[in-house]
Amino acid sequence: MVSGTAAQAGPTVHAARCAAEGRYPKRSCLEELPPAQRAAIEELRRPRTIRERCRRLLALAEQGELRHFRYRKERLDEAAERVAAVVRERYPDLRIPLHSRFRHFEAGGKDRVARLWAKLHGASEAERGRSLVDLVVVSVFLDAGAGAAWRYAEPETGRLFTRSEGLAVASVTAFFQGLFSSDPKHPCRADATGLTAITAERLGEAFQVTPENPLAGLEGRAALLRRLGEELLREDPTGTTDPCRPGLEAADPRQPEMAGGRPGAESDARRSEMATGRPGLEAAEPRRPGELYDRWSRLAGPEKWLRAEVIFGDLLAEFSGIWPGRLQIGGVPLGDVWPHPKAGGSGLSGGLIPFHKLSQWLSYSLVEAMTLLGFQVHGVEALTGLAEYRNGGLLLDLGIIEPRREEILQRDFPASAVEIVEWRALTVAGLDELAPRIRKELGEAGRNLTMAEILEGGTWETGRRIARELRPDGRPPITLKSDGTVF
Repeated sequence: MVSGTAAQAGPTVHAARCAAEGRYPKRSCLEELPPAQRAAIEELRRPRTIRERCRRLLALAEQGELRHFRYRKERLDEAAERVAAVVRERYPDLRIPLHSRFRHFEAGGKDRVARLWAKLHGASEAERGRSLVDLVVVSVFLDAGAGAAWRYAEPETGRLFTRSEGLAVASVTAFFQGLFSSDPKHPCRADATGLTAITAERLGEAFQVTPENPLAGLEGRAALLRRLGEELLREDPTGTTDPCRPGLEAADPRQPEMAGGRPGAESDARRSEMATGRPGLEAAEPRRPGELYDRWSRLAGPEKWLRAEVIFGDLLAEFSGIWPGRLQIGGVPLGDVWPHPKAGGSGLSGGLIPFHKLSQWLSYSLVEAMTLLGFQVHGVEALTGLAEYRNGGLLLDLGIIEPRREEILQRDFPASAVEIVEWRALTVAGLDELAPRIRKELGEAGRNLTMAEILEGGTWETGRRIARELRPDGRPPITLKSDGTVF
């Protein structure tokens, strides 16, 4: 049984004390959890589990056995034609970048990352890496749906931006101004002290929020950043590695020690962390999301070879405690994981469907960040399509996902509603069904496109365009009650 506090098999004394004190088990505490709890957490953090459980609901919908939606597979080919047409229009040579936050950093044709490098002139390679990771993490965690009414005027250009582009531009501007840093001498960073000081008022001022310019989920966004800062303050003194990181499984069965890329990289990183704490950073400095750059750099070794699942696994392990009011196992918050009576599975993870939308969106974005920093990141195709309202809206608006009752399109739903869980699951599985058809439509040049490239090329933009065709404000077909932390 999973509840709001713990699974049926209780945590150890140490883990229980962590939860009671608000210090969610991360590394050493997780090692002390009972095996069944550890196994369930590990299972729910695997991209494979996301796919398997979403496909299960898709099969039920296709058989007419899902409660709220039907699945119309015969409409996939038409959808593939529409998406392929948008891909060709946007990327005629089919050289498609990843679906990541960097596309929004480029809104209006402006290279804002180049501005970051200019501001960091003279900084070390490691500091540039930490700063870029800081920016990406904070910006993605602020990227839940903005609502149809909000606008942001970029101070430098006066240009108006909305929705995801507006949130990205606003977050970059705030980052440059030092909103997330506790050190006025080093504004281009995010640290625990700066993040825990974020209030809705300060964030609202930076994002130009007024009664006439409301931003959906403002309080939730500010609270999420504060919780991120609090997580960073819970430094693990042992430096040991969370065993519930699926990203740290062997990359190659012939080389079982291979974690980030080279044999022994993970054990080297453990010894380094245990001996020195946080290499490359002064002990007195507040912790930063950007410390992940140091970890990944050590794991990648001199070859700079890293796997996407390592990035994804580390994000889930490091930031599990930031998600509000969610299910927990053994005191560990599960994040973007929701119950459904037909989800399948067994043990403590049974009946639960993981999506990890923001964490996967962040993973795609950090894959691009690490690539920009000179690393080779492999295995991006292991991650899934994103369970969010543009991709889900595409499938709904084109009739691939069909609600059983018109009322579903007329009500507001929280993220926990069974209707939303089903819609999101059908979105992930539906994207897997749609992707090969899009590749076929694009011909030989498109046959090797990854899901991340199809999303960017792609499905997300087509979903947005169709939403604007059907609804003047471009809202999704199903109205969501956003708390600023899921969509």
